[in-house]
Amino acid sequence: MGNADTKLHFRKAVIQLTTKTQPVEPSDDAFWDQFWADTCTTVQDVFALVPAAEIRAVREESPSNLATLCYKAVERLVQAAGCGCPSDSERQVVLNCSRLLTRVLPYIFEDADWRGFFWSTVPGAGASGRLDEDGDEDEARPLAESLLLAIADLLFCPDFTAQSHKKGGPDSAAEDIGSIDSCEYIWEAGVGFAQSPPLNYVHDLNRTELLKLLLTCLSEAMYLPPSSERRSLNPWVSFFCSSENRHALPLFTSLLNVVCAYDPVGYGIPYNHLLFSDQREQLVEQAVQILIVSLEHEGGSAASAALRALDSCGSPSGGEEQEVRGSVVTRKALALSRRFSNPLLSVLQPAGPDNLFVNYLSRIHREEDLSFILKGLARLMNNPLVQTYLPHSAKKIQFHQELLILFWKFCDYNKKFLFFVLKSSDVLDVLVPILFSLNDARADQSRVGLMHIGVFILLLLSGERNFGVRLNKPYALRVPMDIAVFTGTHADLLVLIFHKIITGGHQRLQPLFDCLLTIIVNISPYLKSLSMLAANKLLHLLEAFSTPWFLFSSPQNHHLVFFLLEVFNNIIQYQFDGNCNLVYAIIRKRNVFHQLANLPSDGASIQRALQRKKKPGVSRSNSAEAESTDESTPAVPAGPGSLKASLEATPEIDKITEKSQVSLDGTMITVAEPDSAQPPAAGESILEGDGEVCPTQSARSRLSSVSSSATWSASTDWVSSWKSKLPLQTIMRLLQVLVPQVEKICIDKGLTDESEILKFLQHGTLVGLLPVPHPILIRKYQANAGTAMWFRTYMWGVIYLRNVDPPIWYDTDIRLFEIQRI
Repeated sequence: MGNADTKLHFRKAVIQLTTKTQPVEPSDDAFWDQFWADTCTTVQDVFALVPAAEIRAVREESPSNLATLCYKAVERLVQAAGCGCPSDSERQVVLNCSRLLTRVLPYIFEDADWRGFFWSTVPGAGASGRLDEDGDEDEARPLAESLLLAIADLLFCPDFTAQSHKKGGPDSAAEDIGSIDSCEYIWEAGVGFAQSPPLNYVHDLNRTELLKLLLTCLSEAMYLPPSSERRSLNPWVSFFCSSENRHALPLFTSLLNVVCAYDPVGYGIPYNHLLFSDQREQLVEQAVQILIVSLEHEGGSAASAALRALDSCGSPSGGEEQEVRGSVVTRKALALSRRFSNPLLSVLQPAGPDNLFVNYLSRIHREEDLSFILKGLARLMNNPLVQTYLPHSAKKIQFHQELLILFWKFCDYNKKFLFFVLKSSDVLDVLVPILFSLNDARADQSRVGLMHIGVFILLLLSGERNFGVRLNKPYALRVPMDIAVFTGTHADLLVLIFHKIITGGHQRLQPLFDCLLTIIVNISPYLKSLSMLAANKLLHLLEAFSTPWFLFSSPQNHHLVFFLLEVFNNIIQYQFDGNCNLVYAIIRKRNVFHQLANLPSDGASIQRALQRKKKPGVSRSNSAEAESTDESTPAVPAGPGSLKASLEATPEIDKITEKSQVSLDGTMITVAEPDSAQPPAAGESILEGDGEVCPTQSARSRLSSVSSSATWSASTDWVSSWKSKLPLQTIMRLLQVLVPQVEKICIDKGLTDESEILKFLQHGTLVGLLPVPHPILIRKYQANAGTAMWFRTYMWGVIYLRNVDPPIWYDTDIRLFEIQRI
């Protein structure tokens, strides 16, 4: 009954607020305390008892009352942060205020006239946003700053969100939150902190509530339209991650350690997640979302900016404590800072990104810290792959997309982390779950963003030589995927999955074709031995992409052929000895190369090719599409009613990569873009049947618009312009030398078994017979405004769809993306 009465009183207070036509004075504490004092409502109750229509009604009809409600709620949080929440009633007030602000803030952000409200000063508030100031400043602090600083203080409040260090009995004085060193209250052991505090589920729940409010504060970006030209940073993120926040370093460390130390399986007791609630999982979800949102950086490559910060930062001048904008950096903080880099952090000597979260991340350098982060992320990313004898007995996490974004940001902002990942075979612990996710999501249109982030990560990794080298490790793990059983390496697995995506994915994945092939091109010079299955898949792609109908249908389609020819040339020139399977596949499919070399370019032939139609009833038997394992689970499309967030257009491959040539000593040299037919764009097609190409609806619409336009149509001159540049010399020379030898062996020995031919090719050599090896060309990922906008849109779309209990942003006027129902 007590809980029902609490809800009733709270609902009555909401009704009073929405029906009052006259402003309620801020000094009327009896009225305002109804919303947070002596109530015990959950966050779900608050969302149910404060309807969206009533919030908008107050905003339009009684704006002063809504403004006072927000101000009074923030005021109570500031007061609680000042006193340290010594009592249970004070802690309940903090939770109630947090839940109410979490409910109201999205409706402040959706109205352009209200968006600046929190950045206005409140008369009489003073500059008391930081609670340890001496009050000398007269200027008022904006409400947003007061709120963010209060949240930061409360996240390290002893006995509320952190383990208390006070000694003595229960009657001893509470710790002064304004003077505590929050570096001693980091939530979890890991980077920069050795002691693991005892697990306290109440503290985890309180942290989760405050982080939910913090995430809501940072979500103003959702209500601004997407624009790659918009250079202004999110003011909420900028302030929270600035040196104004004295808890920036311990908070970043706490969030990172909580995520990387989390083990959802625990002791491995079957079905333990059904028997016991896991409050730590909720905290980890909020922590990883806060991290990816806070790690926001503009102004060129974040990684290069971080590296410049490392180079420009000097050594400390002495061991004394230094003043930093009103806060004192203690010896504990200095010791913690040295875990991130030998020079002091930019908290002490400004350098590099102004965002301290980005700054701290870019400076993590100790091997044990990098190992802790990589193993933690890999453990969580591999969680969906955990196999047990009992069905559904192991806990499965749901925040794998946020983990991929966090991994991306680590690789992009901290090159030492990227090199550490690639230094050993540990990178394969990241590769396999990414490939699993790509294969699993390829038919689901609601997960097209997941496909993009996975491909972008692999594109980033493929720009480094070590990635291609690590792929030669044999693949022994058996993850249930609908691909044929094979014996081979991780490179084979990558090729097979990419073939599945191209041949079995939905039409919205077509812009990724050039990225997928670019990844294969980047790793091809280092692949020592492709399996027969993977080699046949690559030849199948070339056979399909090189059909005249497809080549003449779009001005970009021939680029896909250039990619595949570059793959074959790289392997033949640099890894011929171990790739007898690929050489044999090329010999078997030699007609494809001869047809390419003799591609007709006269007008009549072009028209005949374009008039060809897909013959009905063609099976997929020859494309090996039906091959699968018994234990595999086919990719399934999204269920009816699934929600997805719209995404920005995928930038073309030449916009997100720069070409680098590998020199003799292994270093990369950036090369200027040649005026050639090399590929910058994706082909609009999918593959069907025996290498035939069938355009999807979107491709047909594009092709029809192109053909009906006078600006472009396939012509003799156009075909000749790129046909003459097809890099066929190496392959043709290989066929010229090896085909007669293979035919002679078959006739002389009467061979019918390909194993004998493979053995001959394995011991053969083409030394001195091939053209001079071409330089290895690697296309490295290059950040730009277009990709930054794509990632921002994708990230907030993921966060929107993941926060459904409570539905923080549901039914508000989101402008960054659209929510679509499949």
